[in-house]
Amino acid sequence: MRVQSSSHVFTIRPARFGANVQTQASNAFQVRGARIDQQAAQRAALAEFEALCSALRAAGVVVHVFDDTPEPHTPDSIFPNNWVSTHEDGAVALYPMLAENRRLERREDILQALSAQCGFRVARVIDLTPHEQSAKFLEGTGSLVLDRVHRIAYACLSPRTDLDVLGDFAQQLNYEVVAFEAHDRNGAAIYHTNVLMAVGSRFAAICAEAVREDERAAVLDALRATGHDIVELTFEQMHNFAGNMLELATTSGGRVVGMSSRARVCLKEAQRELIEDRAGPIIASSIPTIETLAGGSVRCMLAEIFLPAK
Repeated sequence: MRVQSSSHVFTIRPARFGANVQTQASNAFQVRGARIDQQAAQRAALAEFEALCSALRAAGVVVHVFDDTPEPHTPDSIFPNNWVSTHEDGAVALYPMLAENRRLERREDILQALSAQCGFRVARVIDLTPHEQSAKFLEGTGSLVLDRVHRIAYACLSPRTDLDVLGDFAQQLNYEVVAFEAHDRNGAAIYHTNVLMAVGSRFAAICAEAVREDERAAVLDALRATGHDIVELTFEQMHNFAGNMLELATTSGGRVVGMSSRARVCLKEAQRELIEDRAGPIIASSIPTIETLAGGSVRCMLAEIFLPAK
């Protein structure tokens, strides 16, 4: 039986967190010129990381933590969902990344540990990384927002989300693709789909006004046709990472929704009530350093584990 949410995630404890200059050109959510030195950024990001893990564990989510390595330097390693996704049939997908230093985040030892130490079964590896040789990219569940139950992959096209790689993913994992264009209020392409929208079991949050006008109705219709109640986000809410939320299962059989404190605060009361009614309690954690310097939020930090147990 397919499920939308996992009760197990893995995270990467940062070793040398900092602003990644290689990603700034395509990520308008990164704050340029933020003045904080490397050591201070690492200390702050580490504290934010540990607090998020603790909050999720207290809510009943199993969090597997792997340590980043100081070398090679991977300033964005805290966002593992961009290089890997796991699937209920035992498949692991590896993704082509735009920034060269982000490609260094892919780690075979983590995949081995998921099997050897965490008790999951890896049946096959789908390696999409050769697309990097053609400068075509698809950055995991940053580029893809997956409706796992209905096998629909939502994706806004950008320098990091290529239509050809989308087709390869869809063919190998048996997904239908709903592809569209989306721009922020300044006209810049949204770099990752998961800052624009999130799909849960019974709700979907989306900044519909960011979607190209002639494609908007098709995206909303696809969400509604699969039984999702829509939480429409404003540009301001999207820029405060309200779209970068993730529904998770708990070990007790419930569900929660993880997001940052900044995201939760910017939601209206009616929006929060709908999310909690359709999914479960919102678990919010404050991660201002990570959001400011890296341009990603809570959802980006969590790689869901859908692999079957051994």
